[in-house]
Amino acid sequence: MVKMIKTRLAVMNFLEFAVWGSYLISLGNFLSNVGLAKEIYWFYTVQGIVSILMPALVGIIADKWIQAQRMLSLCHLIAALSMGAAGWYCLANSSNVEFGPLFVLYTVSVAFFMPTIGLSNSVAYSALNQAGLDTIKAFPPIRVLGTIGFIVAELMVNFIHIEGVSMQFTCYQLFLSAAFNIVMVVYALSMPKCPVNKQKTSGGLVEALGIKAFSLFKDRQMAIFFIFSFLLGVSLQITNSYGTPFISSFQNVVEYADSWVAKNATALISLSQMSETLCILLIPFCLKRFGIKAVMLMSMFAWVFRFGFFGLGNPEGGVALFVASMIVYGIAFDFFNVSGSLYVDAQTDPSMRSSAQGLFMLMTNGLGATAGTLCAGAVVNHFVYSNENPIAQVEGWKISWYCFAGFALVVAIAFWLIFKDNNKKKATPTKQEIYDSSDPGGLVVDE
Repeated sequence: MVKMIKTRLAVMNFLEFAVWGSYLISLGNFLSNVGLAKEIYWFYTVQGIVSILMPALVGIIADKWIQAQRMLSLCHLIAALSMGAAGWYCLANSSNVEFGPLFVLYTVSVAFFMPTIGLSNSVAYSALNQAGLDTIKAFPPIRVLGTIGFIVAELMVNFIHIEGVSMQFTCYQLFLSAAFNIVMVVYALSMPKCPVNKQKTSGGLVEALGIKAFSLFKDRQMAIFFIFSFLLGVSLQITNSYGTPFISSFQNVVEYADSWVAKNATALISLSQMSETLCILLIPFCLKRFGIKAVMLMSMFAWVFRFGFFGLGNPEGGVALFVASMIVYGIAFDFFNVSGSLYVDAQTDPSMRSSAQGLFMLMTNGLGATAGTLCAGAVVNHFVYSNENPIAQVEGWKISWYCFAGFALVVAIAFWLIFKDNNKKKATPTKQEIYDSSDPGGLVVDE
């Protein structure tokens, strides 16, 4: 019985993140192929916008009125129908895909998918508790299957050539995501029932949305930390948005046209998620050995290398630089998001910790990521898509990556000079905290 529930939850996590892996990394290539390259940033910006409110609102409904496993199923159903409709629209209008209809359908799907990340965690914790299991020991290996599901979906899109140059293939990544959603609609309903709490709580909507935590800005050090969280959050979605279009653009240059790397951009990017799973294991040692400020600085300088290696690399002699960029991504993402989450937990009063984590999410994956994709879109459109010549576009990409690296470098140096770790409280991370604070695809799970 115990082994069965672990297996069922592992399958649920695999499917949950396979939905996301089907399009998150490869969407930029798809949009480029259908003539919407200049609009890529909007599709990633909206993910940050909906993440500001939707997870909290859906979470309130699941806590108060609808059992979490049923809410999980309902959200996946709406996400599936919307994403499937987006794929059907593109297939039916292959010669003239317009931004408006596709963006609306995609936005609806993402708005209902993002809350499912937290809901799936709630379902897992509830099931493990009902089975009398220790979540600290039982959940991490279950959660790892989510990362594997994300990677498997990425590779399916790449090697089955759903992500290709012809319309009949490019739109199928949307259908693949919709298919995983549909499986989750049914599978979620098979999960053990989650209790609801209909009693009125004192915090209400203010507590759920993390609004109460804004009082932390009265503390100068916490205010500095949250401001830098926003600034570093700017970097979070840039390579998810433009990584594959950049690498694939080398196919338009004669000397790189037949390169395996240029033809398999999504497979190359998947190394980033593989790096994440390994770098998570380094966090406890690094926090204990170097402290929170040093770990945060490692992350910030890793973003400099992440972008810089992209600018220096190419699909022939510069492949090693691309691979190096994928490796440092694990440090760039995990060391910031996980250690930052632990710092917030250690520096805030227990009565405000949930709200503080919500504020950390808002500043990074909400406001930060939204501002970052908007700015990145302006930079890429100016230096890359304003040119018709493929060689000029490649040069434009390099300039863009150097701009992003320069921004990350300025943020890192400023953080080094301004932020002081007063060590009032120290956090010793557990495996549970590390896994609960991380998630594949370069985003943080809001629980």
